[in-house]
Amino acid sequence: MLTIYVIHNCDTCRKAIKALDASGHPYQVHDLRKDGVSAALLEHILERVPVMTLLNKRSTTWRNLSDADKSGVDTDDLDSNKVRSLLMANPTLIKRPLLDTGDEIRVGYRDGDYDNL
Repeated sequence: MLTIYVIHNCDTCRKAIKALDASGHPYQVHDLRKDGVSAALLEHILERVPVMTLLNKRSTTWRNLSDADKSGVDTDDLDSNKVRSLLMANPTLIKRPLLDTGDEIRVGYRDGDYDNL
């Protein structure tokens, strides 16, 4: 079964869910804000998605972080443990939606992305 990781007030996440509904594939929804992110779930995701792909530097959460929290998170000087800690403490820093097909995790959504499921 597919799992889609979302934040319910995200317009792109709602579009992705509508696309899954239209495809007829069974899926379950995991709300990152409400359900949170466990260390095991984060590791599962990071085994399939590069950490810098997963980190949403365009989010309001990112912009509201202190400079100290942001240091060590540049691609030139990446501290992956720091990024993991930030993602655990702030699940809204995770790019979304994430669609876990079992074989891969797709990051983001654009019209037509789920047509080949």
